[in-house]
Amino acid sequence: MPEKHLSGVVRPRGRGRAARKAAAVGVSLAALAAGATTLAGPAAARPQTAPAAAAPGCSTAYTIEQKLTTGTTWRMCWRYDSKAGLVLENISYQPKGEAKPIKVLNSARLGQIHVPYDDGKHEYYDLTGQDFAQELMELSPGECPGGTIKTVKVPDGDPGHPNVKGLCTTTRSRGHAYRMHDLFQSGKTYQQQGKDLLVYTVNQVGWYEYITEWRFQDDGTINMNVGATGSLSFDDYNAQDGRGWPIGKGARDYSTSHSHNVFWRLDFGLDGSSKTKVEQYDSTVSAPAGREGPTARTTRTKVGKELAGDYRTYRWWRVVSATGKNKDGHARSYELVPGPTTKYPGRSFTRHDMYVTEYDKCELFASNNPTCASGHPKSVDKWVGGQTLTHPVVWVNVGFHHIARDEDQQPMPVHWQGFSIAPRDVTAMNPLTPKELAWQNGHWEWRS
Repeated sequence: MPEKHLSGVVRPRGRGRAARKAAAVGVSLAALAAGATTLAGPAAARPQTAPAAAAPGCSTAYTIEQKLTTGTTWRMCWRYDSKAGLVLENISYQPKGEAKPIKVLNSARLGQIHVPYDDGKHEYYDLTGQDFAQELMELSPGECPGGTIKTVKVPDGDPGHPNVKGLCTTTRSRGHAYRMHDLFQSGKTYQQQGKDLLVYTVNQVGWYEYITEWRFQDDGTINMNVGATGSLSFDDYNAQDGRGWPIGKGARDYSTSHSHNVFWRLDFGLDGSSKTKVEQYDSTVSAPAGREGPTARTTRTKVGKELAGDYRTYRWWRVVSATGKNKDGHARSYELVPGPTTKYPGRSFTRHDMYVTEYDKCELFASNNPTCASGHPKSVDKWVGGQTLTHPVVWVNVGFHHIARDEDQQPMPVHWQGFSIAPRDVTAMNPLTPKELAWQNGHWEWRS
């Protein structure tokens, strides 16, 4: 969200933040000019009764490990990047019944938050141009109910306040994971209440505060969400531009409409291999033929080269393990599950819903990317050049057009945007299946 006009005039921050910003601005600007992406992360803010063993690739202090009450264990490493903020790495999933963890992702991180205004006068790149990472917010215990708040050493942050209690890990119920009434045999009702691991931070940019949330479900699903809250910027109330929505009494103050285009960058490492495969599925539905109803036919397309893709009715993608299979002998994979989106057509990099690019260690931000050498394209759409995929990286773009309303003040309710990845054939059955039903895999017959 806006903090700085294109002319370079810095907007005021929320009350109480100005002194911290003034102390850090010299360091932050120097780091941005150098294109640095420093990382840091410390130990937990309060001791745990049973410290987790270190996850692969990081020390215990940088490990998040949680066994949920339904039997599933999630493990991962965390670090804090000087532009992307929270980065999660070496993410693995171990449902009950699996002898060892199943690696899912090498890394998961935000790839950009692009905010263009409807009047065409302001446009922001919040991760790489607006000190997103440096403005990590302190979290109170009430914001992390039942969880642990970890202290983060913020790279290029305020030298007088380098450590911020800003990373929450906690668990939360999500309601029914399943419900089934066995009408034909026992008459029993089977139901399970689902449990999730939540990992999140809050970063302030201008008047906005972004909640970056990663939700790991006990059934193997991972939800990625960004919630925008905080305040509407009163600097954007302009009744003269003919745009926006009236805020407050009468038609004096207008809040300028704008878009939030959020990108995520996912580097899959299913079963420990980066040589994953990408497949696209499309279904077509026929017209009715006589007394027969419409038919549907689904086709698979192997994505062997870099891709700029768009969602359509009956279209979806999955990332397939090159090495691992479940107990039924089926290749493990994760399916991309889109969330609601408003695609922004104003920039070339926002014109597609997802991109698949060949891994390049410098390609970290979907736009305004500062980490590659001079002459390298700066945005994800320019990286799709027909290269053969041997180590694919998935970029997901979710847009939201924010036309403010009276209810957005004050404070502004959280508006969420995001998507999920869901396991497809990672396990042979529902990982939460009760023991009494574990024999009902595939075609089964009544037991006597």
